[in-house]
Amino acid sequence: MLRRFFAIPLWQRTAAGFVLGIIAGLILREQAPVWLQPIGDVYLNLIRMVVAPLVLFTIASSIAKLGEGVGAVRLGVRTIVWFAITSLLAVLVGFAFGHIINPGVGLSDLPLGEVKAREIPSPLQVLLGVVPTNPFASLAEGKVLQIIFFSALLGAALVALGDRAQNARRLVDEGAALVFRITRWVIQLTPFGVFGLIGSVVGGYGWEALLPLGKFIFAIYAACLFHIFVVYSGLLKLHGLKVVSFFRGGAAAMQTAFATSSSLGALPVTLRQTVERLGVPQAYAAFAVPLGANVKMDGCGAIYPAIASIFIAQYFQIDLTLTQYILIGLTAVLGVAGHGGRAGDQHRHADPDAVDGGPAAGRRGLHHRHRPHHRHDAHRHQRHRPDGRARPGRQRGRPLERGHLQRPRRLAARRSGG
Repeated sequence: MLRRFFAIPLWQRTAAGFVLGIIAGLILREQAPVWLQPIGDVYLNLIRMVVAPLVLFTIASSIAKLGEGVGAVRLGVRTIVWFAITSLLAVLVGFAFGHIINPGVGLSDLPLGEVKAREIPSPLQVLLGVVPTNPFASLAEGKVLQIIFFSALLGAALVALGDRAQNARRLVDEGAALVFRITRWVIQLTPFGVFGLIGSVVGGYGWEALLPLGKFIFAIYAACLFHIFVVYSGLLKLHGLKVVSFFRGGAAAMQTAFATSSSLGALPVTLRQTVERLGVPQAYAAFAVPLGANVKMDGCGAIYPAIASIFIAQYFQIDLTLTQYILIGLTAVLGVAGHGGRAGDQHRHADPDAVDGGPAAGRRGLHHRHRPHHRHDAHRHQRHRPDGRARPGRQRGRPLERGHLQRPRRLAARRSGG
């Protein structure tokens, strides 16, 4: 029975858990958080458990595999540039849908609660917050940006030491393999976690609490869907990549991000499926995915603040200037970079009547990146290759050919001497 269950593709099991969670939440109503929230909490705790070691080992291993400085730096710069481009597009999409749907127009009896203004960190504070004073404390507290910084230094040191660090490099690679195996086990529990989280939210809030903000919620969903299926599809087409294969491969990660309302909550699923289903080289994915989970959140970091700002301005009949629009976009992106993604906390604190917290719908991640074969371990095949590439014929999951990310694969191979 269990073998038959786990033979079903993960995205189908996750989708079933999502639908069953909604049904259970509607049936249990106010009892849903009591019965279903513990299931979601166990899943989120397991996710949090693997995030820190996953980031530490995979980034250090990936930097060591990318090797010889120039290739790693060039790939890093290219990644950050694309993060900035897509974040800018997301802000523009949010502004556009905010003015098309006008979520704050016509609301006169919306109850306003006391809202605490969140402090927006300055660029200097963001930069200082990346450098850890104690990397072990950062690991214990789950400060992922600091873990990324330390892991990058560790990987660079492995490259600099060369053959003298063979034992240390092997230790890092084996550590990554161990964490990936644990991550695989945790990922298989995603349908149950999604069931508990979604059921708890639906039962705890109910549809009545969301009706006064119906236009606001609709604007966020519509903008996110437009950004995913139109903007991302356009970028994929622009680079000759297969759109359908991309979204089919990223289904499980998107469902997990939606259910956990967290970039970090979806990180293990996203990282593994990016490698296995989308064909991204392990060395590159291990660098880009954790970084993106912290500083590149098009949904809650760009679209949501843009629409929320227009919603508030329309409700209080404030005319925003061009300068204010620019400041909103900049502070939104800097705010996300400074605080990072937290795994699933939004479910407990989401309040439809709080302007800063916003509805749970506004927290959905856009992280796109499934279906692990029960005998496939991409890292196991890759770690025996000095260039980090999988052996021919051993990579599971259909690649996107002249679509998908064959270019980064070749790029990483060239720059590592493969």
